Amino acid sequence: MQYEEILHRCFRCGYCKLPENYVDFNCPPYLSFRFETYSPGGRMWLIRALLDNKLAPTGRLQEILFSCVACANCVTHCTFPKFKDQLLLAFTAAKEQLVNGGKVPPAVRDCLTRIYQHGNPYGHARKKRDAWTDGLKVEPYSDQEYLFFVGDVGSYDTRGQEIARSVAGLLQKLGVSFGILGADEISDGNEAGAMGEAELFKYLAEENIKTFESRGVEKIITLSPHGYNAFKNDYPGFGGNYSVLHYSQVLAPLVKKAAFAPDQPPLRVTYHDSCYLGRHNMEYGAPRTVLTALPGVELVEMQRCFQNALCCGGGGGNVFTDIIGSGRQTSAGVRVGEAAASGAGVLAVACPQCAVMFADAVKVQNLEGRLAVKEISEIVNERLIKQEVN
Repeated sequence: MQYEEILHRCFRCGYCKLPENYVDFNCPPYLSFRFETYSPGGRMWLIRALLDNKLAPTGRLQEILFSCVACANCVTHCTFPKFKDQLLLAFTAAKEQLVNGGKVPPAVRDCLTRIYQHGNPYGHARKKRDAWTDGLKVEPYSDQEYLFFVGDVGSYDTRGQEIARSVAGLLQKLGVSFGILGADEISDGNEAGAMGEAELFKYLAEENIKTFESRGVEKIITLSPHGYNAFKNDYPGFGGNYSVLHYSQVLAPLVKKAAFAPDQPPLRVTYHDSCYLGRHNMEYGAPRTVLTALPGVELVEMQRCFQNALCCGGGGGNVFTDIIGSGRQTSAGVRVGEAAASGAGVLAVACPQCAVMFADAVKVQNLEGRLAVKEISEIVNERLIKQEVN
């Protein structure tokens, strides 16, 4: 297995499952199950035992390995600098070994099968991929400046579709030239890769690159930080070199030029750092720039923010496989409680997966009416009055 040489070097100090201020556990699987086997250090021990044939790839072991949400908190807070950057790569390599041996949880197997057969983890028809555009005049990509890549959640999930419409509509109001692929779009592959299906990720990347090249795509705006991560960091390895921006990076300079209604009612907002925008790609400023540019908006930070943010729990395919499950002690449940404790009335997100995870958690935590989960473009649209920026 690739990276197996680092497995024995972990001395299980435990910092990998904590934020810098040690306020609570920051590893979503450990937070949910509270067994050391679900922590990064315990996972490394189990992988070593699996490779040494001291453990069989039982259903329980599969569940433990695939519960990793790829949030990279362990990478950020590991105290051993010589191999910390390889931690998540080792966990993914272990998943890949199980995938290649056909030893994966049923939910993971079914998710990967749907992606392979339908180009998305929902198993929905590709011809319905642009259903989110209902009510919008969004053009197919031809010679526009940007390709707007919507992704799986924005294309098929009901809440994700609302976010896709909000972002696309705002980009139009701000004068951004973009088009979409519609039925020609397939999964960016980030979740397949995180679940250890390297061959499926390679296939998706190559298919997307063929489509991009045939359309002359040079610049891409992504709705999801997950797609942003794949296009920016992984696709160049397959020959796909593009100028890639998350939509918040496009909005940040434009909202400063926009006109807003005077006398806006005050709104206290706290922002959740998406793992794939934050820890994976070190983009902490753009969403905050957007929010702080809005009149009447007060941005307050949660106790855990920036590189210490607690993951929503949806990464690594978990938003589709639900291995971690739901409940008050899941990371999503704890996170919305932390947002409410900040005194904010709105939890702002810049990722459709986070929006889906937190919407459910607000209900579980009985925070409806006290805390609203909104995507940042929705907050901008509520306050924007000018239809176009010159």
